[in-house]
Amino acid sequence: MASLPIPNLPLGSPRPETDASLPGVASLAGRAGLRPRPAAERFHSQRGWLDSWHSFSFGGHDDPDWRGFGPLLVINDDRIEAGQGFGMHPHREMEIITVMVEGVLNHRDSIGHNASLRAGEVQRMGAGSGIVHSEINGGSEACRLLQIWIQPSHSGSSPSYGQQAFPPSEDWTLLVDPAGAGGALSIDRAVRLWRAQPRAGQGLGWPVAAAAQAWIQVIAGDVTAVVGPQETGVQALLQAGDGLGLGPGMAACLGAAGQGADLLVFELR
Repeated sequence: MASLPIPNLPLGSPRPETDASLPGVASLAGRAGLRPRPAAERFHSQRGWLDSWHSFSFGGHDDPDWRGFGPLLVINDDRIEAGQGFGMHPHREMEIITVMVEGVLNHRDSIGHNASLRAGEVQRMGAGSGIVHSEINGGSEACRLLQIWIQPSHSGSSPSYGQQAFPPSEDWTLLVDPAGAGGALSIDRAVRLWRAQPRAGQGLGWPVAAAAQAWIQVIAGDVTAVVGPQETGVQALLQAGDGLGLGPGMAACLGAAGQGADLLVFELR
């Protein structure tokens, strides 16, 4: 799998532990091949038991400029109060990934699954021709999760389900892969998803193939980044909730600042 290095700054090189002087992700707006999404500019939904931040158009929030990024249609950062959640509701023709960050979420569906998702676990649900499910916080404290929707490659497929725990790692862990490579959950799309939880000052290589689009989503902490095409790169500081889309031919040298970081990277085709 080919990737693009940024000259004079080897991928995986340590980044400064903290650098408040670095411009934020918003500074990348208008640069060719880059699509920044500052955390504060996401859509926000709040009801008594749910606090949700939407990176893309969702529910009553609709902006033609933010109706996804390639096949990536939804990233919702949800916090659900204890004992609350979504009752039985339907989905169809969608790949739905849930990354549990904190707490526990009870899942039940119309194809026979009844399971609890805990922090560090990932669920992949292929809605296919139709599935009905519920998501309830079964713990004693609020839970936090990222729910991700991806457009599938095929329609009319039978609904399917997968769930797996992934131990925390300072380096990239492959969570989702079209063929389920390396123990990842499979998906009906040429999409890969990685998660890393690097310590402060640690650098990360760039796992995304050169011909693919990419999306970076920061779950927690601060991430220093040098992003751009092979010939040049520009620095920015990505903070919790920030997202950044990269077009084909772009790469990023990433590192954890402050107290460390928790982030996702998508490879999108």
